[in-house]
Amino acid sequence: MQSIEIGALTIQQGGFKAFIPHPFPPKGGFSFAPSIIKKNDEATRLLGKLDGITKLLPDADFFLLMYLRKDAASSSQIEGTKATMVDAIEAEVKMSGSIPADVDDILHYIKALHYGMKRVTQDNSPMSLRLIRELHKELLQKARVTHFSDPGEFRTSQNWIGGTRPDNASFVPPPVAEMNRALAELEVFMHADNVIPTLIKTAIIHAQFETIHPFLDGNGRTGRMLITFYLWKEGYLEKPVLFLSAYFKRHQKLYYAELEGYHYGKVSQWVDFFLDGVIEIANEAIDTVSKITVLREKDMRKVQALGKRASESAVQILPRLYGQPIINVSTIQKWIGFTRAGAQIVINRFMEQGILIPRDKGKKYGQSYVYKEYLDIFTG
Repeated sequence: MQSIEIGALTIQQGGFKAFIPHPFPPKGGFSFAPSIIKKNDEATRLLGKLDGITKLLPDADFFLLMYLRKDAASSSQIEGTKATMVDAIEAEVKMSGSIPADVDDILHYIKALHYGMKRVTQDNSPMSLRLIRELHKELLQKARVTHFSDPGEFRTSQNWIGGTRPDNASFVPPPVAEMNRALAELEVFMHADNVIPTLIKTAIIHAQFETIHPFLDGNGRTGRMLITFYLWKEGYLEKPVLFLSAYFKRHQKLYYAELEGYHYGKVSQWVDFFLDGVIEIANEAIDTVSKITVLREKDMRKVQALGKRASESAVQILPRLYGQPIINVSTIQKWIGFTRAGAQIVINRFMEQGILIPRDKGKKYGQSYVYKEYLDIFTG
């Protein structure tokens, strides 16, 4: 595959080598083999299909909420978080005292995604360095461990990846002055009209951002959010339903290797890997929507078959389970205003129908219940 010079290692005052990006985009632009263009066309077609069938879901926002959690968990796990998507769902409604401490990483990521969605939709905020800083602030402000990350601010000192010092690090991003130049060029590139297909351009934006590494911490998570928001803002998706973190987590070593290869000119190889991810995740998401549609119809028939009064409350509750598939008595009370006894009766009906099952069958008090068949679609 063609090599494109992105930058070069340059000796710094401290005796270590830092990666200095060349002017961006490269003077000769980017060019890609027909095989890459063909793969881009296939990925684009699948994204269009995903966007289309997602619109048909009556409860698309709940589906989106589950995907936000899944991406938040996968992206955080890439950085070493052990907590899971299920831990995050439980923590959101404070159902258990045994929630792992690092679930906070996932909750902050979800918070940042919600913030970004509001800024893009309600405030019509453009893709900009300012929005990137705001996402970073939401991600790390008052987070479990900030590592002196200076939430919402680009770094004013040298950072590095791996090792204990810049001179034994696996990668040293550009010094501050070069970082600021590279960021300004990246912002211009994001807004420039050019002939690069949008998915390929998104891949390049992510890799260039990670190369610049402008924050003291949280660069990977912020950069992965940038993928979804850029595609959404460009009008490629009506809802932000493509999240690649699960793919990057699944192929984590290759993800890092391909990003490192990008630094040294293997741009096409990185783009090829990225497009494979879009195709893989889009296909999985399309399959997920199909499974949800079948399950929804099956369970809606079950609750509609209950007596008139029972089915009225059940029909209110079932769609809410798509957004919150782990619940307890208090959850039902909050949703429909029933007494504790009334809420328990509703839960019992859902268990009789095989929709809910107890989370911990040996627990007598403070029981929670899971919509397992639905949750398994996302976690299986």
